Amino acid sequence: MAARTKTTKDRPSYRCTECGWQTAKWLGRCPECQAWGTVEEYGAPAVRTTAPGRVTTSALPIGQVDGRQATARSTGVPELDRVLGGGLVPGAVVLVAGEPGVGKSTLLLDVAAKSASEQHRTLYVTGEESASQVRLRADRIGAIDDHLYLAAETDLAAILGHLDAVKPSLLILDSVQTVASPEIDGAPGGMAQVREVAGALIRASKERGMSTLLVGHVTKDGAIAGPRLLEHLVDVVLHFEGDRHARLRLVRGVKNRYGATDEVGCFELHDEGITGLADPSGLFLTRRDEPVPGTCLTVTLEGRRPLVAEVQALTVDSQIPSPRRTTSGLETSRVSMMLAVLEQRGRISALGKRDIYSATVGGVKLSEPAADLAVALALASAASDTPLPKNLVAIGEVGLAGEVRRVTGVQRRLAEAHRLGFTHALVPGDPGKIPSGMKVLEVADIGDALRVLPRSRRREAPRDAEDRR
Repeated sequence: MAARTKTTKDRPSYRCTECGWQTAKWLGRCPECQAWGTVEEYGAPAVRTTAPGRVTTSALPIGQVDGRQATARSTGVPELDRVLGGGLVPGAVVLVAGEPGVGKSTLLLDVAAKSASEQHRTLYVTGEESASQVRLRADRIGAIDDHLYLAAETDLAAILGHLDAVKPSLLILDSVQTVASPEIDGAPGGMAQVREVAGALIRASKERGMSTLLVGHVTKDGAIAGPRLLEHLVDVVLHFEGDRHARLRLVRGVKNRYGATDEVGCFELHDEGITGLADPSGLFLTRRDEPVPGTCLTVTLEGRRPLVAEVQALTVDSQIPSPRRTTSGLETSRVSMMLAVLEQRGRISALGKRDIYSATVGGVKLSEPAADLAVALALASAASDTPLPKNLVAIGEVGLAGEVRRVTGVQRRLAEAHRLGFTHALVPGDPGKIPSGMKVLEVADIGDALRVLPRSRRREAPRDAEDRR
């Protein structure tokens, strides 16, 4: 008997569990999302054709579409409204992701209470805690409202039943990885379950005109856990960031179909809950009567928002053959680059054999190149034990040739520094419009910038015999 030829329907197919990419043969690495070991075999679906069906809503010229249905409603938290682009749009689905303990549940419970009203009920569904635990947190932060409903559920069908009973204008689910549908095989948090849960809630949100906030887990690398399909399905993706040992929390927009993706909301986490910070620059500064060696101020841009931050550096004689290089809130690679530039271009050789510690104040993380000049001046000030002039900010990227390059948003940075009372600034050439009453010094290279240090107290070691002569 002749062997039966394997048809296309019988051939196995392979799919990436992270992004859903499909292929006819197994691969160790997904070419779409570059993840290793995520391609798994699954049954090939039968080829089907879809016949044209009945149209539910007639197509209209775009000028006749009513745009008032997409008008945003405030959440009651101005800093969150800033990131969302004005508030929550009816029918929008927002994914909020962040590390455990960063304050996601606290913020969303506060949003649930402030946005609840007689015309707009709020349903808060928790899948990780009991209802009594959430009630204790609500008492602590003052998030009690008669129109805020609370349920502890992990079954998708039960959550849909709560939607029929409460008819909320806002649904908050904490978290999407804990909910499962009994009709789908797999554990909660798997690709199939997350896709089914997210799809059902998105359909319910669009049909009811209900805004939905989904809490998502993150991996140890900081990426959103689960398939990337979830990020593609939702309308808005927010990342909740912050050091667990600091008070500052940042909500950063990664994807937003209703607004800009370069906005950042600042919050302060404390014992009574979490509050928005309209002017967070004070958290990153140390007020002193007299300047201290090794400190320099800069203005960083978090999204569109300028923030004045302080860079500190300390150098001490090393007791070991390989001097220490310790950083906190700064990129180690950029600090090492500034040390090399100061030694080679700035003629400061006292840094190579000393232990060097550099950090930021208030838990802020400075990763943009605009902070290079402040880092370099703080290191030079610490090496020479000479304080920088008072009320001075430094803005600019420093190249390996020692040149100071232009950065984006110089005018906004200077305006923020002037608003906080700073009167002097070091910037690259052609800074644009300068605030009145502010003295701005344009520097071309690191040598020009180092001239702000008083020469009488500068401690620079000679580099070679020719310099000694």
